[in-house]
Amino acid sequence: MNSNVEKLLKEKTWFLGTYEAEPNVVPVLFKDVTPDGKLLVGDVFLATTLQNLKANGKIAVSICDDKTLEGYQIKGTAVHLTEGPVVDMFKKIVSDTFKGAVTAKGALEITPDTIIVTTPGPDNKKIL
Repeated sequence: MNSNVEKLLKEKTWFLGTYEAEPNVVPVLFKDVTPDGKLLVGDVFLATTLQNLKANGKIAVSICDDKTLEGYQIKGTAVHLTEGPVVDMFKKIVSDTFKGAVTAKGALEITPDTIIVTTPGPDNKKIL
């Protein structure tokens, strides 16, 4: 994963796409990138996403800079974590943000398989 992808992942809202019988897309704000390039998402409102992941484990993450139109689609697989330091981190962040009214129920750990550059025009290309 190059520095441009990582920069946008850290700065912008992510949109997670999953599917089973019907496609599902959700925005996520509680997220992080690990040093080894895995993507982490706090499970706050991900019921349909989790149901779809149980069916096939496949996920796509989309990010875009709305000023430059630089964007990426990251395709991979995800597992749902229900305990451990990553889950504890998201529980604290979400609880602090919502002043205890809501907390994270777990976390997704996404392993990217493919990263596609999305640019205006015909120059989309895979970079991983």
